[in-house]
Amino acid sequence: MDYTIIDAHSHLWLYQDTEVDGLKIKTTENGQSLFMGEVRQMLPPFMIDGRNTAEVFLANMNYAQVGGAVVTQEYIDGIQNDYLLEVMTNYPDRFFVCGMCEFRKQGYFNQTVELIDKGFKAIKIPGHRLQLKDGRVMLNSDEMMKMFHLMEDKGVILSIDMIEGDLQVGEMEEIISECPGLKIAIGHFGMVTKPDWKKQIMLARHKNVMIESGGITWLFNDEFYPFNGAIRAINEAADLVGFEKLMWGSDYPRTITAITYKMSYDFVIKSKELEERSKKLFLGENAKAFYGFKNLPELPYIKNMSE
Repeated sequence: MDYTIIDAHSHLWLYQDTEVDGLKIKTTENGQSLFMGEVRQMLPPFMIDGRNTAEVFLANMNYAQVGGAVVTQEYIDGIQNDYLLEVMTNYPDRFFVCGMCEFRKQGYFNQTVELIDKGFKAIKIPGHRLQLKDGRVMLNSDEMMKMFHLMEDKGVILSIDMIEGDLQVGEMEEIISECPGLKIAIGHFGMVTKPDWKKQIMLARHKNVMIESGGITWLFNDEFYPFNGAIRAINEAADLVGFEKLMWGSDYPRTITAITYKMSYDFVIKSKELEERSKKLFLGENAKAFYGFKNLPELPYIKNMSE
């Protein structure tokens, strides 16, 4: 295959056992989790122990010929810093991992210092989880800005998922202005399918800001494969900021309860609405340069029994 493929948005965890907005999230059985008052299929049902490990992900990556992956974090999975340190140590050429702090309480600056000292090269902010009962955590607060200046000085990447729409766009503009050397990856393709998603995309007009498509197949799940609406949205985003600013992401493993891992990108390869050079930039070349992946393996195509 003539593509270098890198997944710019994925998740790993050993076990879910946490709360978000006072609601429980906990691994149960057969890939299911108790999720905020209901049972949800969090993983494919054959992952019966509920463990979403690097080794299982690597098996999926190797089969799908995905060379590397960025492992981000989300509060619904619990903070996974300890496990991701192990992943970073064991598989340094395959995974780029993000640390995450408890941004819902003050004091996260010191946590950031500790994570950077431990070797994390990126910090994840689930910005869409910062609308709390007692008010919203502002991205341009004093403690946040202090953290962003530290990250800029240390060359640490900011990975952030934003609240749908333009509520946080002004705050992000301030961060980008204050910290022009801070590299930023904005997730979920700006919450495409929601109003004002292009305002998030246009943040990538700034030099060090990128957009990744983690969750795009979830957002276009109603139309399903081959996700023609997602292809149109990718082209629309490219018209605004250029293909060199866009990166593919799967949101593994949640999205593979509906489709296979390979299906989460091969709709891009098979599309006749995208030029070949654009596909290569989107599927891996941009992420390789942005995150600094090196020594990616050459992964052969393995023929299926059904072929």
